[in-house]
Amino acid sequence: MPATDHYDALYQSFRWMIPEDCNIAHLCCGRWSDDPERIAIVVDDALNGHREVSYASLQRDANRLSHVLRSLGVERGSRVAIVMPQRPEVAVAHISCQQLGAIAMPLSVLFGPEAIEYRLQDSEAMVAIVDASALAAIDAALPHCPSLQHVIALDTQRADLIDWTNALANAPDRFTPVTTSANDPAILIYTSGTTGSPKGALIPQSALIGNLPGFVASQNWFPKQGDVFWSPADWAWTGGLMDALLPTLYFGRTIIASRARFSPEHAFELMARHGVTNTFLFPTALKMMMKAVPAPKQHYPLKLRAIMSAGEAVGDAVFQWVQDAFDITVNEMFGQTEANYLVGNCALYWPARAGSMGKPYPGHRVAVLDDTGEPLGPGQIGEVGLHRRDIHGQPDPVIFNSYWRRPDASRDKYRGDWLMTGDLAEMDADGYLWYRGRADDMFKAAGYRIGPSEIENCLVKHPAVANAAVVPTPDAERGNLVKAFIVLTPETPRGEQQDAELIKALQQHVRGQLAPYEYPKQIEFIDALPMTTTGKVQRNILRALELNRATAENQSH
Repeated sequence: MPATDHYDALYQSFRWMIPEDCNIAHLCCGRWSDDPERIAIVVDDALNGHREVSYASLQRDANRLSHVLRSLGVERGSRVAIVMPQRPEVAVAHISCQQLGAIAMPLSVLFGPEAIEYRLQDSEAMVAIVDASALAAIDAALPHCPSLQHVIALDTQRADLIDWTNALANAPDRFTPVTTSANDPAILIYTSGTTGSPKGALIPQSALIGNLPGFVASQNWFPKQGDVFWSPADWAWTGGLMDALLPTLYFGRTIIASRARFSPEHAFELMARHGVTNTFLFPTALKMMMKAVPAPKQHYPLKLRAIMSAGEAVGDAVFQWVQDAFDITVNEMFGQTEANYLVGNCALYWPARAGSMGKPYPGHRVAVLDDTGEPLGPGQIGEVGLHRRDIHGQPDPVIFNSYWRRPDASRDKYRGDWLMTGDLAEMDADGYLWYRGRADDMFKAAGYRIGPSEIENCLVKHPAVANAAVVPTPDAERGNLVKAFIVLTPETPRGEQQDAELIKALQQHVRGQLAPYEYPKQIEFIDALPMTTTGKVQRNILRALELNRATAENQSH
């Protein structure tokens, strides 16, 4: 914990300095590329071994790819899909797109054909850059995407595709970038919303700079001498791209790239092997690590100095474990694709509070608002909003430009000058925000307004529980009952009698910790919770399941 709370001084004195000409390619690579010894990415690959990629090498390959893309007709404003896992070519593709003034559209390799097809159609992307892991989905989508004219592929020798290696080998390694302004579009990321079709959020060049106060603070003042970054977060999503890859490259530091499927053991081994000092780990990942290796420092020579976590509420169980296991205070962060890194902690310079989202990061004017867009007082639950301008009247550069070709949705994102996040929280008297769930995750049971995160956090503290999700299940008398879907730890004994006893024990566990109306009246054990590719629990799927079950039961009667 910091000896002194520096928050007020940092927040009040902060000023944005956004250059009129602003380009992510220069900020993240060009200005570092003259140093041949500066390492940008270390590839950790169990099959092909480890290798180091310098900033100079990234720049040369990006220059070559820029020539290739230009020859294919890519120009300012063209959309280029990037469908690859963590590998250096992802960074090359992003740098290349920005040098052309094109719009990079990262897509997860976990997407199936329908998800890929929708995004390619909606964006009218003209080129896709893929590796073998995404080819099957691209092949299925291609006949339905008339705008997609070219596919550049890695790790395949197919004659119908443009081979990455051959194309770059025949292109010049010098390129003159276009000039872009701070507000020019740079990246198109489709949000994984809980309802409706995904919307493409158009991110400006300036958004990277808008992310930096939160990134620096949440990583305990990154960078320090010798800092090495790693996160399992997919570089196709905001969490991996804007919270890991691009800000690490902005500071000219090294990030680890790994295509391995996440496991607690692999995470600990990787961080020890590469001397990782800074990381971003989802609460779900931290829960898995907590259950698998309760005392990691006894088994791994770790150099961690900062852990940021976001995507779901961390909860005091995980918060305390990180403190005990690593002697680190986890810095929780809150943000979203449309406006990232808004709220969070920095244990180095102001005290964190277990279970709190933290305070608004410098440069961002954040408030808890009522239904009319008016700020609420301490202790009142409302929707988290971000003002278009900071406390000094400067425009906030982190805010997205608009939803791609969705003017109505873009307007609906605001109440006056406040961008509405759709997330509920309350602010205490000291300015700390406390997450209370998504606006559509809240529900009433027997007249009580209930948010799932507190109950889930309580359940995870039980040694038999690996993960939990809480949703309402319809009830004629109470309107809703509290229901918990629970993933048990592998060592938990199962059987009809054991399950019945465990349900009672879990109910009593919650009843003893929270309000009487919050304990789950129903508990269902499942093998895995439905998750987005960014590691968020999809409670909307579980809610729909319960609603369909109740409807079917009523019809049978």
